[in-house]
Amino acid sequence: MANFNEIVRQKTPVLIDFYANWCAPCKMMPPILKQVKSELGEKVKILKIDVDKNPQIALKYNIRSIPTMMLFKEGETKWITTGVTQANQIISKINSII
Repeated sequence: MANFNEIVRQKTPVLIDFYANWCAPCKMMPPILKQVKSELGEKVKILKIDVDKNPQIALKYNIRSIPTMMLFKEGETKWITTGVTQANQIISKINSII
């Protein structure tokens, strides 16, 4: 994923969902992220990264458990959470940095 650094340096907040296909809790996140996107629209970009297909990024950001969400703005990590996170928590955190 060569353009990862470009993506996270944008002014628009970028929410990264680190996941794996075999991870049961990870399968709970797509409807939650869909809700976040439908509420916030263009105020946030959401990117899903499969840790099995992108081990170098997972290693760089020290992803030890999944799902892990990282929120970036202008290249800075603004928030990290692990486990299934509810939409209202994610929306609240994104709104706090917009």
